[in-house]
Amino acid sequence: MWQVLLKEWWVVTRRLIDIESLADFDAHIGKTRHLNGWFVQSVDLTERTDVLRTVDPRGAVFLGCQFAPTAEHELRRSGALLFPRLPDLPFDPYRARLYDAAELYGTGEYAASLDAAIYAWSHAHPAASLTAELGATLHDHAIADALEDATTVLDRRKIVGIMGGHAVPRGEETYRAAAELGENLTLSGRTVLTGGGPGAMEAANLGAYLSPWPGSLEDALMIMTSAPTDRPSIDKWAHTAFEVRARWPVASAGRSLSIPTWFYGHEPTNVFATEIAKYFSNALREHVAPSLRGRSHLPSGSGRYGAGDLPSRHRELLRCRRQLGCSVDLGRSGVLDRCLSRLATPAAARRRASDG
Repeated sequence: MWQVLLKEWWVVTRRLIDIESLADFDAHIGKTRHLNGWFVQSVDLTERTDVLRTVDPRGAVFLGCQFAPTAEHELRRSGALLFPRLPDLPFDPYRARLYDAAELYGTGEYAASLDAAIYAWSHAHPAASLTAELGATLHDHAIADALEDATTVLDRRKIVGIMGGHAVPRGEETYRAAAELGENLTLSGRTVLTGGGPGAMEAANLGAYLSPWPGSLEDALMIMTSAPTDRPSIDKWAHTAFEVRARWPVASAGRSLSIPTWFYGHEPTNVFATEIAKYFSNALREHVAPSLRGRSHLPSGSGRYGAGDLPSRHRELLRCRRQLGCSVDLGRSGVLDRCLSRLATPAAARRRASDG
């Protein structure tokens, strides 16, 4: 997607190569003498000056990369386009990957976390600051690019958007039902996508996360219900969630996505989405989320639908056995019960079998 921003750059050819790590750079640099069409994103190249001197950099684009003192001037003089690192930002505007909860929260108190620092920055920087506005815009574009990469391998008809219900406390039946919904969707081959907040959205990501471990949901809820909401303490709320992640490691967890925003930064991001696309712009986030879902064949004019909004003939579209994408609004009364009754429920069936 960086290519779209720079498509008027006259030397860029149709051969485009995205370089997002030093390992990528090393793997490709020995195979070419020309970097025309290369997009190198936030890579530390301070130890690669000698190899850069052996290639023709004309047409290459370097986004927020680090160089040895002489290399930067040499690249510009030779025809490369360099976007500089921006000062005084608590985030990398050229980042090449989505966030993980461990990166956002760190290991200390929430007030000292990266997430809190970025939220504070986003509400404190001068509106007229060109660096700040440019940094936030570049960051959101980079996140959109990383999200596109992350979802390329997915069947978008099987991405199910689950939004709303941020105030639902852990331990309530609605929370449990949302977790079961996330588990059932994941076990049936779909990918859960939430708004990334607490409440029912956390529950849906939690269910997806725990789907590889039968019976783990009850144990996880026992750990987490000591902090039913993020008020008054985000630290306690997050700590109990990270206890769950420690017991059931993320490396083996069920995959799900979330798209939170620092616009609503007072609602902390839940830690159970395995990939987090966190934006500054809520408008961009609201645009991106629907675009990720496959066509749902809902009635014309549909936006986000709860099951209760649909005529009976369309509620069948929520069945997991149908290969269609949809969005479920958990903020509407009765939606979870209807969704669960319409979805194939492998988790519930498995639980009944074990009880019998």
